[in-house]
Amino acid sequence: MRNVHFLSIFIIVLLAGCKSTYLARENRLMTYTINSDLPEDTAIVNYYSPFKKTMEGEMNRQIGISEKFLNKSRSEPEFLIGNFFADALLEIGKKIDPAVEISFSTKGGIRSELKQGAVTVGSMFELMPFENTITLLDISGSDLLVLADFIANTGGQPIGGFTMKIKDNQVITIRLNGKAIDPAKSYKLVTYDYLANGGDNVKGLSTPLKRINTSILVREGLINYVEQLTKENKKINTQLDGRISIIQ
Repeated sequence: MRNVHFLSIFIIVLLAGCKSTYLARENRLMTYTINSDLPEDTAIVNYYSPFKKTMEGEMNRQIGISEKFLNKSRSEPEFLIGNFFADALLEIGKKIDPAVEISFSTKGGIRSELKQGAVTVGSMFELMPFENTITLLDISGSDLLVLADFIANTGGQPIGGFTMKIKDNQVITIRLNGKAIDPAKSYKLVTYDYLANGGDNVKGLSTPLKRINTSILVREGLINYVEQLTKENKKINTQLDGRISIIQ
């Protein structure tokens, strides 16, 4: 049950020449109770029902199939939905610029897991419900190492295109195409605007050599990615591949 208070103000209009003066004559507090006993307003229901039906039809539209349950983890350095998300980001980035080499997200940015079986548009909305957009960054090798330190200090984050080994929250090794990171080189990275703007306290992305802001919503990119897999007669078959590992 919820009580809503309305303040009724009665106004007297006094005309003096060409000017109008408004004076509060009376203030009265009235309380209305809103609960399930109130009758349904059929006019409002009839108005929104067609929109609701259309939206539900789109959300339930199947776009692909996942061969397995893709789990989410806050404690593991690598997990299935994180790898799926990072791999999808990397493919989205490469379609914009084929020179994109790596992708980066955070555990907190991935909002759901993915069930085994049918993958729907709604599944992608649950995975990324925010209005975040794809962002490409050219960053120096030295900043990439700062990002790697952030990833290590936070116990691993979803990444694509490179590998890391971590011990005691410190980077032991980081490899891109089998090579160490050169601090003097630049690297092309794909992420999304929230992280590129410093969200989740991310380090290493604040001073890019170049930044490209796109209008592509992350979830739109994910939907297109899964639809493309389906067109190629492929299912989502994400694996744990050791891209991030913690050495005990």
